[in-house]
Amino acid sequence: MRFRATVENVTTFFRVIQSVEKLQKKCIIKFTETTMHIICNNDANEEGFKQIKVDSLFTNYHIQSNSNNEITMAIFSEPLLATLKSASASNSAIETEEVIMKLAKKNDHAMLSFEISGITRSGRKVRVAHDVKIEVMKPTDVARLSEPLCPEPDVHILLPPLQKLRTIVDRLRSMSDVLAIRANNTGKLQVAIDTESVKVETEWKNCTNPKTQDEELDELATDPPDPDKMFTVLVSLRSFLKFLNSYVVSTTTIACVCQHHCMILYVYIGDVADAGGVLTFYIPAIIDDEGR
Repeated sequence: MRFRATVENVTTFFRVIQSVEKLQKKCIIKFTETTMHIICNNDANEEGFKQIKVDSLFTNYHIQSNSNNEITMAIFSEPLLATLKSASASNSAIETEEVIMKLAKKNDHAMLSFEISGITRSGRKVRVAHDVKIEVMKPTDVARLSEPLCPEPDVHILLPPLQKLRTIVDRLRSMSDVLAIRANNTGKLQVAIDTESVKVETEWKNCTNPKTQDEELDELATDPPDPDKMFTVLVSLRSFLKFLNSYVVSTTTIACVCQHHCMILYVYIGDVADAGGVLTFYIPAIIDDEGR
């Protein structure tokens, strides 16, 4: 089993792991010949699946294993984040020139080892090594990993910039634990809370509704669905805030509402047409007192 790569885009790698660390302290990373997959879930049934093209982050990428040249590892996100932070351009201690990431074994423990080469302010060349302990997973355990089954979404809608949305939702945190998200197929999006003491609603109009192939077929039907109908999902406000931390890598975000079931969110790294990767988040619905 061999693995070695040059981390070419340290900043994006750092931001991806930053969004993971907010969701889960321990995650699973699967490296294949073409993609890096990151999987995380927690006790609240929040799940994140991230698929990123290798060439959008790495160069000189070499992987070899007996499992179709795939290597899957469980890793704590916090020490990985700290390592990438020390290698990023914002690190004032040294000017980073090269970051090598490789699989290693030290004291009978598997490690994801990082060698950071750079120059200090005084012009002296330095090399810093960081080892992040990992657990290499067996192929039988990897085979059990899969994305949750969800019904066909009732509506797809492009979200406003996540950082602006995060500011609004963060202000609601002290007022409610439950967030209602509503959307329709005419570009209307609503974010609301409704408690005994307060009701707050923020609405966006003229958002884009990306069309899927099934929706295009529905439009050709003799009795197409009402585009003004609002579809609603109630979710944990804290869970939605965790997802909004992905604003650090977001360019375009598509939200899919499966009414009274879940919300699926796709965060694209780069343009949708040629994205360097996509982060997929699943947030389960909260069932209200009426059983919805």
